[in-house]
Amino acid sequence: MKRRQLLTTTAATTAAAAFGAPAIAQAPKKIAFLTWNLVHLESHIKAWIASFTATRPGVEVEWIDKKGPELPAYYQTQLAASTPPDVIDIQGALGLEYAGQGALLDLSSRLGAEGAIKSRFDQDYLSNWVFEGKNYMVPYYVSKTLLFWNKTRFKEVGLDKAPTSFDEILAAADKIKGGEKTGLLTLNFDWLYWPLLQMSGVDLLSPDLKTATFNTAKAAEMITKLAEATKSGAINPISWTGRWVEPNEAFATGNVGMLHAHAPAYFWIKGKGPWINGDTLGAAHVPGNWATPNSHGLGISKGSKNPDLAWDFVKHMTDNDVADKFSRTASVLTGNKFVDKAQLDRLQKEDPLAFQVLKTQFEHTDKMCGNWRLGNDSRVKDGFWPEFQSAVLGRKDAKTALADAERRVTRELRRA
Repeated sequence: MKRRQLLTTTAATTAAAAFGAPAIAQAPKKIAFLTWNLVHLESHIKAWIASFTATRPGVEVEWIDKKGPELPAYYQTQLAASTPPDVIDIQGALGLEYAGQGALLDLSSRLGAEGAIKSRFDQDYLSNWVFEGKNYMVPYYVSKTLLFWNKTRFKEVGLDKAPTSFDEILAAADKIKGGEKTGLLTLNFDWLYWPLLQMSGVDLLSPDLKTATFNTAKAAEMITKLAEATKSGAINPISWTGRWVEPNEAFATGNVGMLHAHAPAYFWIKGKGPWINGDTLGAAHVPGNWATPNSHGLGISKGSKNPDLAWDFVKHMTDNDVADKFSRTASVLTGNKFVDKAQLDRLQKEDPLAFQVLKTQFEHTDKMCGNWRLGNDSRVKDGFWPEFQSAVLGRKDAKTALADAERRVTRELRRA
């Protein structure tokens, strides 16, 4: 280095020490937090953000909330612009798709280095966001499917307990149908109906996720039975044409025997159905204890400019204090084992029916299905669902629909 350069560098360093760091280094650290339809919790989320920034002078957190249909498009737009929100709240397998696209930060090493953080989560729910051996998200709020049953409708036909097999479900539904009554409803989005197939051994893919395995005689038999029950009125056709509002509202009328849905449906139908109480509504696992999870997780965008700060924020939003407040305020289970145990203990005393519903969410979590770790989940779903829907609505016979679905799914698997 020449003497003139050395003097210039020394002078600049001395000036920085005397007058403070350059303005760009003093700029506040800022992260953005994207949530999925939580605007109704605005005051609470802002308070939790404030408690985070209060102990970190110069840190800012921008909160962005988008409705479910809008969030994926918004996030993709931000990814394309290289300005993704630092922390994102994502539902279901969409997090795996983003991981597959390289959009999310691998959290495995962080979780491995902080055993106390990793151990706060229910490990079966945590594993739902493992893609190719790496964990990309942590639980934010969690749920899985169960069978709600209308005890009044059951009693009218001489039944007093939840079905214990697929055929018993259909038999009960057939007894209950008639007039304005139907026997069974199911939610269908995000593979939530899959336990109806899994309970008889039908799985979508091979263990290595490379081969379609659902085109079997057993699958054809079950789908044929579902189609016949739908045609007869034992299964309400809204099961295959509705999404969230329609099936839940139909069950809330009190004219349906069973609803196969995930736990949050309880709070919806309770608010709409004045008939619902501990004497009239039952909650049970489906036969075989199978369930499809439909949880929300928190992840960090790989493009975050402040990944360490983003990780601190994720830990803050899932710690015992904030998670407990979130659980109480939003009536959710968080995947934080300690918080959820406290929530269930409270409900057992204060709301026994809610307790009966929510305790199922931490039973048989090793029997979760419909949660294949696919980076192309939506495309595989789009290959299977339209054909399955056509079959159960009687537009195609089961064998033809399964063959067509197999071709479409196989094509997507080859593209992966």
